[in-house]
Amino acid sequence: MVTPFEELPGIGGIVSGYMGGTKDNPIYEEVKTGATGHYEVVQITYDPEIFPYERLLELYWPQVDPTDPHGQFQDRGPQYRTAIFYHNEQQREAALQSKLALEQSGRFDKPIVTEIIPAKTFYPAEDYHQDYHKKNPKHYKEDREQSGRDEFIQANWK
Repeated sequence: MVTPFEELPGIGGIVSGYMGGTKDNPIYEEVKTGATGHYEVVQITYDPEIFPYERLLELYWPQVDPTDPHGQFQDRGPQYRTAIFYHNEQQREAALQSKLALEQSGRFDKPIVTEIIPAKTFYPAEDYHQDYHKKNPKHYKEDREQSGRDEFIQANWK
């Protein structure tokens, strides 16, 4: 999920983490059970003058299966559901408009289930989760190939 956003002008940083749940300072071992209510997320810092929020949304949708209410590809459970967390009313409206446009596009036969949710406290994931695709490129590539993500993206977004 991180790759298409990296090294683009106006992107200041990308941090993997957790958001949306009820447990303070969760760790991966807790989040992966699905019991904390947290989603696994990435927090993207950006300069809206260079990289508008709407562009983030345009890049987000083709990275996920927005019709799957139970997770993403081989990752199953509530912590892997798709969501867009917004920080203000302008972001909320833009996210809702983006979702509506996708729903009306006819691209998918199933409903778009991605939630648009007010942002809560963001908890950075452990260091070994940060830049995982760079730290563990072989494992990341194998996992991605087995997940079905690339086939889904190719079939639905290209």
